[in-house]
Formats: sequence, structure tokens, C-alpha cells
Amino acid sequence: MKIKTKVMDYEKVISLPKEKKHRPLKTMMFFRILLVILCFFDLVITKFKIRKVNMEKLGKKEPCLYLMNHSAFMDMKIAYCVLFPKAFNIIASVDAFVGKSLLMRLIGCVPARKFIADTQLVRDMVYCLKNLKTSVLMFPEAGYSFDGTSTTLPDSLGKCLKLLKVPVVMIKTQGVFLRDPLYNRLQIRRVKTSATMEYILSPEDIDRYSVDELNDIISKHFHFDNFRYQQKNNVVINEPFRADGLNRVLYKCPHCLSEGEMTGEGTTLKCQACGKEYELTELGFIKAISGETEFSHIPDWYRWERECVKKEVLDGTYNLDIDVNIGVIVNAKCFYMVGEGRLTHSIDGFRLTGCNGKLDYFQKPLAAYSINSDFFWYEINDVITVGNSKIFYFCFPKNCGDVVTKARLAQEEIYKLLKSDR
Repeated sequence: MKIKTKVMDYEKVISLPKEKKHRPLKTMMFFRILLVILCFFDLVITKFKIRKVNMEKLGKKEPCLYLMNHSAFMDMKIAYCVLFPKAFNIIASVDAFVGKSLLMRLIGCVPARKFIADTQLVRDMVYCLKNLKTSVLMFPEAGYSFDGTSTTLPDSLGKCLKLLKVPVVMIKTQGVFLRDPLYNRLQIRRVKTSATMEYILSPEDIDRYSVDELNDIISKHFHFDNFRYQQKNNVVINEPFRADGLNRVLYKCPHCLSEGEMTGEGTTLKCQACGKEYELTELGFIKAISGETEFSHIPDWYRWERECVKKEVLDGTYNLDIDVNIGVIVNAKCFYMVGEGRLTHSIDGFRLTGCNGKLDYFQKPLAAYSINSDFFWYEINDVITVGNSKIFYFCFPKNCGDVVTKARLAQEEIYKLLKSDR
């Protein structure tokens, strides 16, 4: 998938008219049928199965909040098929609207800016539930999982449930990540998929539980580990490209501790600094070609990287300082490439400068509990996104190794540290 892109001077871009605010639309039955037809093929070829738990508690015409884990684009296809024929609105990232805003609204999408406080989004959700009488589908993780496990959820989720006061249904997929992990360069594997749809909270439950209790309940339902699922269910993935791009996630060598020197290619992951090489087996284990296997489980390696980043933050040694190409979104007409710059990140926050001195943006460390880091974003490059309710800056690192995963881990640890200090 690609995005409509245009090169333009930064000053001209920021002077462009901003996107007009639109009310969410209820999806017409014609579009619901069309979307099911378009999405159904992928469910057939992956032998998709759905399991429903306590769904009899939800009234046939009762609006609810659907919470779904986010592993790949196929999540959307599953949602359109399993929820048919019910009308629902989907919370979608603003970049998905670029070049196709009207179409996105017609199929029920509501624009949202990832990882920032968005009061307009809450108003739109209330409008969908109360005025349109439609359900709302939300991916509270906001970004795709990097290592196949659940990602950080916003603390505001419990407050949102208190405000909406509608039933909450969890849709958890299995096999979708294994079929199309973000790091694997959009290469599809032959894997069966399934999902569990479970009614987990009634309006009475939401009224009875505290915000913290609601957050705990949602977090427990969002716990998953796709690699453990693969191993327990003997899901064989024998594609010869299964380790392509794995270095995006496992960027730090546990043998020599070098960063940005890992190369995932074919079925192996190799450190170019020390030469240590690992195989990604057909059952999703990591195995050293020779010597000790420090981590046989990818999420364990990933958690170790997080702990290393946390230590750097606590020691005051964490510092990101890279050259980037810069793109921005100010409206839904186009994605604008505005020039080159420099992105820095530390416990003091993000700073982005560039565009021949015309751009100087600062983001406080507590402005977001995480950041939108992505691999192969719209087939352009890896990206780190910063911004606010008015403008998003998409920073594409240049010649600096794999850094976007570390930046996301660092921001999450910085946020937790500074928030606890408060």
C-alpha cells in the first residue's frame, strides 16, 4: 500500500488550508456488503474461524465498543466480515485518509491522531454511539505489535469507558501476526487465522468498577504472545524469507551488545559487528548457529532490549541524534515531503529541526505515552512520528541503522519514569 505524496516547500505546506471537520457517517448497507465481498477472500484462504463468548448478552441493535488487538492490515478485513451486517464506525489513523478522505468516511472511518490527547475523537465516538446508534471499533494499541505481544495501552482507556457507558466487546485475533508480521517487509506467509469475540463488560460493570480496575481488566484481555501461540499449536512457517527484516525488532546483539548492526535475511539473523548468527526456526524459535543461544524466544530478546533502554534512561546516557527526511500531514489531500532535518530524543523530549532553518519543533516528554514508530511505512521507509493536534511530522532516518524500535521503547520508558516521579 502506498500514499499520495508530493514534494513541497515547508512554509507553503504549513500555510495550506487545514482539513475541514466532518461528522462521522453511518455506513450504508451497500458499502457494508461491498466491503464483506472484498474482504471475504482473505478469510477463506486462511481458513478463518470465529469463536464467540457471551455474545448473547449484547442486544441485536445495541451499540457497543469493540476493542481489537492490532497485528496487520487483515485485522480490518476480519472486523468487516465478523461484524456484518451491523453498522459500525472504525477509529483510523489520519494518514489513512490521505487522498481518499470521502471514501474513508463513507465506509465509517473516523480520523484519529495516534498517541496524543484527542478530545475531538471522544466527541466523535459519543456521536456515533448516541446519535448514529452505531457501534465503534477501536484499536487501543494504536500501533502494530513489533514482537507479537501486546503493546502499551493508554491510561485514559478506563476514563473513556466511563464516559461512553456502553458494552465492551473484545476481538482478539490469532495467526494474523504470524501471517504478516510488520518486520517481514509485507511478505505474506501461509498461516491459518482465527479470532475470539467476547463480551467482557456491561454498562453496569463499567459503572461499578474504578478506572484503574477497568484498565486492569482490559489489559488482561489484551495479553497475548503470538510466538508462544505458534509453538504451542505447532504452526509451521517454512517460508525462506521468514527472518527478512527481523533486525528492525531485534536491533541489539546480545553477544557483543552492538546496536544497528543486525541483519535479518532469509531464515537467519546476523550481527555484522561480531559475526554471531542465529536461525529463526520453522516454529518461531531463535537458535544460535554456533555458541550460546542467549534468547530463544523473540519477545524475551525484545524485553531485554527494553531493559537496556530503561537503564540508559535512568543513567542519563540515552540520546537519539539522527539525520532524517521529513514528511508532514496537514490535511487529507496529500502527504508532503518538505525536506531534510535532524531529530533528537532524550529524557527532555523530542526536537526536530530542519527545512533550511524553517522548522523547529519541540515535544515535551510527557506529551505522549508512546510514539508512532513503524517499519516500511507506506513502502517509503522506517519512520518515527512526532506532532500534535495541528500537524504530524514523519521522520525517516537516514543511514543510521535500525533506530525506530529503540525510540519507541525509550519514549515509553521515559513517560513511565517521569509520570511516576509526579
